[in-house]
Formats: sequence, C-alpha cells, structure tokens
Amino acid sequence: MRIAQIAPLIEAVPPKLYGGTERVISWLTEALVEHGHDVTLFASGDSETSAKLVSGWPRALRLDGSVSDANALHMAMLEMVAQRSREFDLLHFHLDYYPFSLFSRLSTPFVTTLHGRLDLPEHRCVFEAFPKAPVVSISQSQRGLLPTAPWAGTVLHGMPEDLLSPVDTTPSYLAFLGRISPEKGIERAIRVARRSGIPLKIAAKVDKADHDYFEEKVRPMLSEPGVEFIGEISDSQKAAFLSGAVALLMLIDWPEPFGLVMIEAMACGTPVIAFGLGAVPEIIDDGTTGFVVGDEDAAVHAVGKLQSIPRANIRPHFERRFTSWRMAGDYLDIYANVIGVADRRARRNGSVYHWPASEPAAPQRHVHRQWEGVRGPSSE
Repeated sequence: MRIAQIAPLIEAVPPKLYGGTERVISWLTEALVEHGHDVTLFASGDSETSAKLVSGWPRALRLDGSVSDANALHMAMLEMVAQRSREFDLLHFHLDYYPFSLFSRLSTPFVTTLHGRLDLPEHRCVFEAFPKAPVVSISQSQRGLLPTAPWAGTVLHGMPEDLLSPVDTTPSYLAFLGRISPEKGIERAIRVARRSGIPLKIAAKVDKADHDYFEEKVRPMLSEPGVEFIGEISDSQKAAFLSGAVALLMLIDWPEPFGLVMIEAMACGTPVIAFGLGAVPEIIDDGTTGFVVGDEDAAVHAVGKLQSIPRANIRPHFERRFTSWRMAGDYLDIYANVIGVADRRARRNGSVYHWPASEPAAPQRHVHRQWEGVRGPSSE
C-alpha cells in the first residue's frame, strides 16, 4: 500500500527531545515500512526516517527562531500533499482538523489521528461541519468526549520493542517525566514524594506558556529536601532514568488522551502510580503494572504497596499490548476500512477508486491481537 504520513512541522520526526505526537508518528512510520508498505513522510527536513522524506520546512519550527507563523507553513504543506495526493492509496494526517475541508473534496481516501484534547465546546462545531471526515482516537476515553464524531476506530499508541528496556540498577527514587504544567500534576507529585519519604527526580520540559507557573508555583518547591530537577532528557537517557525509579508518578488533572510516559515506564519494568483520569484506566492494569488512584492520600498508600508488584512482570505486559508493530497492524485494518468506504462512495457517485493490483508482502511475524476489541467500528 502507498501511504502518506503527514506530521506537524513543530518538531522533527522523531523529535530531538520532547514531542509525543512526533515520536508516535516516527514509530508508526517505521513499523509500516517494516510491515512492507511504501511510506512517504511529510515532515520537517531534519527528520530521520527509513520512509521517503518530503520536507515541509528545512528545520523543525521549535528550533527555527526565524518563523513567526507556523500556520502558514502547515497550509503550504497541505497544498503540497493535495497536489501529490493521487500518488497515494491513503493519506494519514496528524494535524488535527486542518485537513478536513480540502481533503474532503479530493478523491484520495484520508484519515486523521486526533492526538490532543477534545473537551472544548468549539470542537463539536468542527466535527458537525465535516461528518464524513474519518478520525482515529488514541483511547476510548478520548473518543467519549465527542461520541458523534465520524470515528474510524481507536488505536492505542505503541513504541518499538527495543527502544527502551530495563537497566540493571537498584530503584531508589520516585520519577516525574514529561512536561511541567498545572494539569500534569507536578505539585501533587512533589507532595506525594515528600509524604512517602522517598526522593523525587523530575525530568521535564518547561514550555514558554508555562514559565510563569513554573517560577511562581514549582520552583519554590524544588528547594525542598529530596527533590531534584534534572530538566528535559532524550530517549537515550530514559531507560536509566525510569529503571532507577521505584515508580513513575502521573498525577494528572485533566482527561489526557493517552500519556506516553506510562508505556515508556512499562518498557523499563517500572510501575506507574496515576490518577484515574483520561486514558489511564485503559493503559494501567491496576495491581499489575501499577496503581490507579483517586487522590493524593491513595497515591501515598500505593507507594507503600509497590513491593506487591513484581517488576519482572511489567515488561511482558508492555510487549503484549504496546508495541509499534501492533499499533501499525491496527492502523492497517483501519486504512483498509477507510479505503473500502471511499470505494463504496465512489461507486455510488459513478466512479471507482482503484485499489492497487498488488502490495509488497509484509514480513512474517507474530502479532498479538488480544486487545483488538479496543478499536471501534468503521464510521460508516
């Protein structure tokens, strides 16, 4: 199958440091190539991929201080994709609702994965305006926020099996990994660690938008004994950081659609203690890969129960549920459904979408399907 992956230009694919969406796009792209498909990646020119790379801008916009209007560059890239759309059997967008208007008017089937929040009232207007633009959710929780959207399915994220793995070390601290903002729960993590009597190490990015919050609320707490702020770390540093933690704290205060740090921790055999919001209950198997809790008191209590979770059992759980190979297989099922829907519509309109006569054979490999039921039905 000839597949186009269209990524945001904010970060490279994969990102050099923080960037969950671009990380997932990279993992999916590489897994689709591994499955034997012809994949083209539209992304920033400093991206790295085994697929064909088409540059929408020479450098990731986060690293390019000369760009003031990111929307202009994304619009230009969408037009580039539109002009080349007939080269592909399916277009897979990761740009929220931006492709809907243009690509709903073209013949090439397309689908959009929604990576962000959907709990704002204005989102409903967009999806009501484009009732046949197929979208994919990254958790059932995310999908529930807009139940009437044209869902083509739900695909939980996955990452390469060999990207992160347990490091032989003695866990000695609690960990916070990701981004510092009010909804991510850093203040709660510091309080829980202090009450538990265990040091907390914080490996996190501070966005410009959250700078004032960091300075006013978080920085004063960093001077407390047992709290160490490391800053932003790369993938190469995560295995050691997570393996050294007795648990990852994810005490979020919003309906996070997925939460990539949870499966990164699982890959390293590290349990997760998380508030049961958003997709957390879909990802954490309570009592097996961590604890799903409701408040800070319960989180402190969970820290005291961590010895009941054998760390050796966490990594196999990750391998069963959260690999990029499984993720790519789930997306291929959705692609086939979306193309089938487009074909039926074309036939009703008096034209036919021609599926390619042959496809390259995918390498033979065992694919776990026990969680196949999390994908929703076709949108038509």
